[in-house]
Parts: sequence; structure tokens; C-alpha cells
Amino acid sequence: MRAMQPDDLYGLPLDQFIPERTALTRALRADKQRDAAAAVAALRKPSVAAWAVNQLVRSQGAAVTELYEAGDALRQAQADLLAGNADGRALRAAGERERAAVDTLLAAARGLLDSDGHELSAAVVERVAETLHAAALDADAREQVRRGRLERELRHVGLGLGESVFAPAPPASQAAPAKPQKAAPAVEQQQTKAQRAKREREAREQAEQSKRAERERAAARKAARSAETLARRRAERSSHALRAAEQRRAHAAQALAEADEALAAARAQAEEAAEELVRARAELERL
Repeated sequence: MRAMQPDDLYGLPLDQFIPERTALTRALRADKQRDAAAAVAALRKPSVAAWAVNQLVRSQGAAVTELYEAGDALRQAQADLLAGNADGRALRAAGERERAAVDTLLAAARGLLDSDGHELSAAVVERVAETLHAAALDADAREQVRRGRLERELRHVGLGLGESVFAPAPPASQAAPAKPQKAAPAVEQQQTKAQRAKREREAREQAEQSKRAERERAAARKAARSAETLARRRAERSSHALRAAEQRRAHAAQALAEADEALAAARAQAEEAAEELVRARAELERL
């Protein structure tokens, strides 16, 4: 059986990363590989989004290859547009291919479960999407993602993010030399709008998440107060019932003692009466 390697940690279920990292570090130290042990101990546990991307890279080879090829095609289409060698139709087609590649991988990511056994949240899926876009369009990001041991999600800040980035097709009557002069500013302007819209969307999502969390905390506090009130009332009723039972038991014990005393007295009287009967019969026989 092959020994655990540092890269293998990033393919494990997320909740196993730290215990397996600890076990591997101890094994390396026991084997006198102190430098390797220190390097493993320094490895950071991935974020949920980074962990999900690592799983995709390790399990969705064909879809990841398509992502890289679609990203290369989109970058080339952007370059061709800026150079005046293509129009917006080619750029839109390349953008649609890149988004389709990302969507395919996101569909697989939604089937993953986090450390608590829950499906990935919408916010995590969004960060996975941003990382995949970065891997498609940025060489450095792609190299980080390709290794399958990403620690934190990535974000691409260049051209190619979002639908609004892609330039519309120019009119058929537009002269060819004018394309590079008008397309580039349009792309940059639309990119700025897309980034601003994205930041606003993220701010709204964060605000909604904060509101949702506060609502959940308020509901939890209300439920806890209701449970405490119900438990207190039950405890009070139980205490009253206990005191009443103790009083009834005390009364019953006293009644039982009195009954025992009455029974003893009745028995004594019965015995005395029997003795008197015997004496009276004896006296009657002598007469």
C-alpha cells in the first residue's frame, strides 16, 4: 500500500485534512525526516471553495481540460478583437463556451458535501465559479489549480468575467479599421460596469446572509426562551406535585399509625373479653 503523500491530503474529505496532516507529520518525524515533517505541518487546510475545486480537478479530468481550452479560446478571441482581426460574434461564442465549461464543473461541484454533510452553499458555489473562471483565463491561476492542492479560492480581475464583458457584434456597415478603436473602450467600459455590478451583487448577498443569520439567531433565541419557560413551568408543577405527594404520604403514615394503635387496642379488648367469657362460663358450671 502506497504511503500517504502531502498532495494526497488535498484529495481527502475536508474534515479529514487536519487529522491526516497530523498523522503524516508524526510519521515523517518518526522517520527522522524533520524538514519534510515541518513542511507538511505548515500546510493550510483549504477553504470549502478551494477544496471543492481540488476535487473537481482530481475527478473531472475531461471537463477541466475543456475549461482550459475554452479559456484559451476566449483569450485568443479577445486578442483578435482588440487587434481588429475578429468581431464581437467570435468573442461572444468563445465566452459562451467558457461559461458552459464552468457550468458543467459547477454542476459536479453541487454534488459535493462539506464537512458537516451539507451541500455547498450558494456563496461557496459562487467562489468556486470565480476560481474556475480564473483558471480558464489566467496562466498563474491555472497553474495553481492544475496541481489540485489549492488552499484558497482565486479571482480573475482581467477581461472575460461575466456576460456584460463581451462586446456586441458591430454593424455590418462598420469599416474594419474602426473595430480596434471602438471595441477596446467598449470592452473596458463594460468590464468596469460588470465589476461594479458584481461588487454590488456580492454586497447584497453578504447583507442578505447577515440578515438571514440574524433571523436564524433571533428564531433560535425565541425557541430557547420558549423551551426555558416550558421547562420552568414543568419544574414548578413537578415541585408542587412532589410536595403534595409528600404531604399525602405523611398523612397516610399518620393514619396508618393511628389505625395500628386502634387495632392493637381492639385486639387487647377482644382478648380481655374472651378471658372474661371463659371465667363467666366456668363460674356458671360450678353453680
